[in-house]
Amino acid sequence: MNLRLTHSCFYVLDQDSALDFYVNKLGFKKHTDVRKGEFRWLTVTPPDQPDLEISLLAAKESHAMDKESADALAMLIRKGLFGFGSFQSTDVFAAYEEMHAKGVEFKAPPKKEFYGVSCNFKDDSGNWFSLSEIKK
Repeated sequence: MNLRLTHSCFYVLDQDSALDFYVNKLGFKKHTDVRKGEFRWLTVTPPDQPDLEISLLAAKESHAMDKESADALAMLIRKGLFGFGSFQSTDVFAAYEEMHAKGVEFKAPPKKEFYGVSCNFKDDSGNWFSLSEIKK
């Protein structure tokens, strides 16, 4: 069996704000931006992985989610309890400095660990991510 991941989803509180964050603070590229009524299919791609689309889906009432679920999801996102992802860099210290200068919020500066270097940051919605550099 030959499987590849082509899409992943991060739920966000505001798609326009999320697009600005992922493009202007993380350096991703906008891939797809299509609207059908109230629904917006918005994806971005990491610069070195153009075949991986990350869907920035709105945590709001829609044809796919009732209001009660959307409200609960938005609350979890705001509290930093829902979304998580892991990014790798060839130089975490440089990535940290660049992202920090652009206003990205980090829990703490990068720290050397037994496996390499890592730190954690969050997006503008409240989703947390690790940023790591694996020891060679």
